Amino acid sequence: MNNEVQISQQVAVLVDGNNIERSIHAESERHSTMLNFDTLIPKLLVNRGLNRLIYFREGKNISSKLAERLHDKYHGSVRPCHKSADIPLSIKATQLAQKVDTIIIMSGDSDYIELVNHLKSEGVRVEIAAIESTTSHLLIEEADYFHPITSDDWFTLKLPSNKRAKKPTASSSKKKTTKRTTKKAPTKKS
Repeated sequence: MNNEVQISQQVAVLVDGNNIERSIHAESERHSTMLNFDTLIPKLLVNRGLNRLIYFREGKNISSKLAERLHDKYHGSVRPCHKSADIPLSIKATQLAQKVDTIIIMSGDSDYIELVNHLKSEGVRVEIAAIESTTSHLLIEEADYFHPITSDDWFTLKLPSNKRAKKPTASSSKKKTTKRTTKKAPTKKS
């Protein structure tokens, strides 16, 4: 007799890109660090089906490589936001509540506490995926489950040599300005 339980859940993953990026940069102390979706998404899903993956990001400068990768590998999309991702992400989560079993919000922002409570009242399982040190403890408590994002879930981009931060050299460091004083030749007293 097979005691293995088959899980049939549809999951939507909604990413607050700015929040996650800031958290990773703070934790790794590097601005060239990115989420590794290839390791993170399977870890989050654990035998559940991915219904949607949407990466919300404030600003117009969004990596086309990220958008292509999310689309090609996960049929995901990147949504630019006029200001913060909080409102567009919350609207999308509310729209998806009747279409999925679980919504994973990738953010540690306490602004999502009310959304978590609303989604749970609609019968949706809500999970949070974020870097624990930068995540609101109230948000963790309200969620049905918390997935800590660790250094295993990100990578550091290799920047081209002309884009790397240059180390200061002796000639480029602040030049010391020395005040020159001219001594007058002693005068003879007669």
